[in-house]
Amino acid sequence: MWRYPEEQDLKEFVFSFALFLVLHKSLLTGRGNLKREMEEEEGSRERVTCAVLSIDHSNMHYRVCGVCERTLSTATLLCAFCNSSHSKRLFRILMSVATDTDVLTLVCFDRVATTLFGCSADHFFHFAKLHPFSEVTVSEILKGEMFTMTLSKPMNGNAQNLRLTSAIPLSSQFRPVFEVLKQCYGSP
Repeated sequence: MWRYPEEQDLKEFVFSFALFLVLHKSLLTGRGNLKREMEEEEGSRERVTCAVLSIDHSNMHYRVCGVCERTLSTATLLCAFCNSSHSKRLFRILMSVATDTDVLTLVCFDRVATTLFGCSADHFFHFAKLHPFSEVTVSEILKGEMFTMTLSKPMNGNAQNLRLTSAIPLSSQFRPVFEVLKQCYGSP
């Protein structure tokens, strides 16, 4: 008997279909690795349509000085440059996405992540302290979501992953992650 698919069924279908496209289209077309192609072009940006496969929820933020925004070591909270003891958290999220030809690992920094989450990294950190599994739930919420993403080469020469510079959800039903988390955990 036919029935309307549930939202979770659609997400699983999109996720499976994205993987299917990546595996089969890259074999049929022989197109190379997107990351390698971008490395060959100086200052290149690539706009791709992709589905989120997973998010590394083990370390989603880092600490910076609240005054000069330089990265602070985990051992000290005193800024070596401006001697400020005020610090804040910024997002740094590692995610895997599937395009029609490739599976990519991207790093998503604070500006884009704040838009996806709908809150600051500090706000999310305090919410996660009250709800310990919320970081895992984030991965489940975004898994299978389709976006048009703009990718760029890393700014740091030592960086290994492409940088996510913008993400536009393709679903009109998309809601910021924090809004969905509050609904899941019954928080105001």
